[in-house]
Amino acid sequence: MTGYGKAESQLRGRKLVCEIRSLNSKTMDLSVRLSAILRARELDLRTIVTQRLERGKVDLAIYTTEDTPNTQALSAINWEAAKLYAAQYKDHFGEVPAEVMASILRLPDVLKIQEDTSDLTEEEWGSVQATLNQAIDAFNAFRIQEGAALQAMFTEKLDGIADLLAQVEPFEKGRVAKIKERLISQLSTLNSQLSTEIDRNRLEQEMIYYLEKLDITEEKVRLTNHIKYFREVMEGEGTGVGKKLGFIAQEMGREINTLGSKSNQSEMQIIVVKMKDILEQIKEQVLNVL
Repeated sequence: MTGYGKAESQLRGRKLVCEIRSLNSKTMDLSVRLSAILRARELDLRTIVTQRLERGKVDLAIYTTEDTPNTQALSAINWEAAKLYAAQYKDHFGEVPAEVMASILRLPDVLKIQEDTSDLTEEEWGSVQATLNQAIDAFNAFRIQEGAALQAMFTEKLDGIADLLAQVEPFEKGRVAKIKERLISQLSTLNSQLSTEIDRNRLEQEMIYYLEKLDITEEKVRLTNHIKYFREVMEGEGTGVGKKLGFIAQEMGREINTLGSKSNQSEMQIIVVKMKDILEQIKEQVLNVL
């Protein structure tokens, strides 16, 4: 969602500058600063920006700068105020030097800019719209460039999570056998201490139930599918891609958390922590996606 675009043209002998900046936002949050001559067209300008940029914390500035002399852009001097300042100076210091008079003429209440607020002609309004659209085109080109960098980053991070998930496999295979062996050993010790026979059928039922609670096959399958779907959505086009990616990242987080809760080996828990770290990086950058 972050971006920057700028375009320039001419308007009534002045340079017209249009600048657009944007940061992340869940909705369209548009702030507008306009030259006096464009204030009557603010609603139209807002509509153009809102339709083309969808969402983001957007700052739009359209202003004019002095480019060529123009009688409509000249400053007006408040001679009465200038005379009053000059008279006060003369009363205290005597004659008014030329450099002092030049300073007086630059005082804010003496020098006033004559803003051109006359209505735009259809030709001028068309030129303003064209300049704004050029700035938006530049802005969107910036977004596309940033989006390509984000896509490469997401691909790298997803590959990292997939690789870590594959590293769980060796620990998972030996884990069930170790748990089963430990349970039998503990029950045998308890049996010898109590001098009673263990109900083997009941033991098998309880062990199956316990091992099913620790099985992570479903979590692995779902996490793999979430990674695949994230890639598919990322490659797609249209609106709301960023929100979809955010929801998928949340689902990935749930599966990784479940993996962590079922992991009773330090090696697996270390892998889960690494997954969580990568996923947090993805979540932070998903906020930049439209």
